[in-house]
Amino acid sequence: MLTEADLVGAARRYLKEQYGEDTLAMSVLQNGVEDGTGVLAVDCTVRFGGETSDWSKRFTFTRGRITDMSARRR
Repeated sequence: MLTEADLVGAARRYLKEQYGEDTLAMSVLQNGVEDGTGVLAVDCTVRFGGETSDWSKRFTFTRGRITDMSARRR
């Protein structure tokens, strides 16, 4: 069973691996993930290429893995 901390950790790793972003802060707005499937909505601050920016991101989990992400700059 995935805890919310597990989901946040997966989201942080995903941002680093897929986009090279370092996550400075991440707060969960909504956790709709049940049995490894659903959507985790967060507000986060990331650093990329020396620039820091604030985002709202939604991570879609399927069977415990992130399968999609959408983002909106705040």
